[in-house]
Amino acid sequence: MQTAESVLPVPWWKEPTKEQWHAWVAAWLGWTLDAFDFTIFLLIMLPISQEFHVPLTAVTAVFTLTLWMRLVGATASGWLADRVGRKTPLMISIAWYSACNLIAGFSPAFWFLFLFRALLGIGMGAEWPVGAALAMETWPIRSRGFMAGVLQSSWGLGALLSSAAYGLLYNYIGWRGLLIIGVLPALLIIYVRIYVKEPAVWLENRRLQRAERREVRAPLLSIFKRNILGNTLSACWWMASGFVVGYSIGGLFPTYLQRDLHLSPGLVALPIMLQSILFFLSGSAWGWVSDRLGRRWAMILPALCGIPITPLYLFTHDYTMIVIFFSLQGLFAAGGIYGQNPSYLSERFPTEVRATASGFCYHQGAIFGGLVGPIIAYFAINWHLGFAIPMLIGTLGGLASFIIALLLGPETRGKELVADLVVA
Repeated sequence: MQTAESVLPVPWWKEPTKEQWHAWVAAWLGWTLDAFDFTIFLLIMLPISQEFHVPLTAVTAVFTLTLWMRLVGATASGWLADRVGRKTPLMISIAWYSACNLIAGFSPAFWFLFLFRALLGIGMGAEWPVGAALAMETWPIRSRGFMAGVLQSSWGLGALLSSAAYGLLYNYIGWRGLLIIGVLPALLIIYVRIYVKEPAVWLENRRLQRAERREVRAPLLSIFKRNILGNTLSACWWMASGFVVGYSIGGLFPTYLQRDLHLSPGLVALPIMLQSILFFLSGSAWGWVSDRLGRRWAMILPALCGIPITPLYLFTHDYTMIVIFFSLQGLFAAGGIYGQNPSYLSERFPTEVRATASGFCYHQGAIFGGLVGPIIAYFAINWHLGFAIPMLIGTLGGLASFIIALLLGPETRGKELVADLVVA
């Protein structure tokens, strides 16, 4: 006879093993610290342009090239992760972006800064696909959407750290010091080396590839085969739209507050910090929704909510209104729409090409996101529109495209990630 205790479900946080937690924590820390190293630059573009006596549009080009180089890193690390495992590329990526940020802090000239921030993009792009594959392949199905949301939204924690560092330290260490402290994530490599193991599903998949002599040597080409081409293209459309939204909202928002509204570092940092907190909380909330209503609706609903909020912080000079509604956007279009990136991309592609496909589809979006900064800056400055109108157009247009792409995509909630050969 069963006791009442024996039939009670195990709490979701007790279901994962210690090894599964280690894998998730490694991916989480890598992504959070990656966010710190990237977003700190968004806060210091104006002082960099002033020190090197270059136009602000030239500095936004650094931001653009950094985003574009993410595709190079993501594709390379995805290929490596699908061939040799998830762990080694993760350590390489963390070391790469940490070192580049450190070196950029000592830039003697603008071209030197341009070079190493561009190279940083390779390490940034390399981290996401291997971290996402590692975390999602090891995590139990029941709470995968929730933990994917927490993982992805931890970009907000990285942004929170960078805005706090800017608000508290900029007047003392300047923009160079803020870049130099970006070397600290390199310490994470020790944790990954000691505690993280390869996912069992990947190990079994590689064993099957070798045993059946069906090794996938060019996973990037495989995702364009006829049987998964439509899936690949719709995933690219979805991710490109998401990048346009994200960088229309936040890419030049600090510059907007500095240049158009002439706010101090502390006043610039506050709404960004608050939005970053809500960005992180949104991942947990919409992740819970995704495990119940599905991955797509957990992204479509916050996208719809973000539409009416956008003009409320852009078409006012009331600082309180800006803080409230820009912060609130962190729950919706600036945060909630991204929570299922790790789970949805991982569930859409088979194991033998998962890291490559996720990395490529995610980071080709960075090509489009990278265009947002220079385009907004061009219309804001050269057309004398200010930043608010171009940011509004980019945000609303991107959200419309984002919603349509998801409505046309598959639903993957509850999908088991298996070692079976699909494209080999």
